[in-house]
Amino acid sequence: QLDQIIIHQQVELLEAILGTETSSKYEIKNPLGQRVYFAVEENGCFDRKLCAPLRAFTISIADMAGREVIRVIRPLRCNSCCFPCFLQEV
Repeated sequence: QLDQIIIHQQVELLEAILGTETSSKYEIKNPLGQRVYFAVEENGCFDRKLCAPLRAFTISIADMAGREVIRVIRPLRCNSCCFPCFLQEV
């Protein structure tokens, strides 16, 4: 049972050197700093470049045995004054 988690994004060397964003990976740790889950964001390079923070993505969260325990899906949604009913949803 966890009452608190700490999320650290893993920075890829290629991303740091070239300044291009790659699919994000995260370590999810307990308050003692022990890794309890691992998360990977899945999306395309086109989405990351064109849509930036509004992009569609799927995040798979796996336990230490590599079994997926949670899948978070956010479809691409329009965020403009012309389409106010299409707000982001997960």
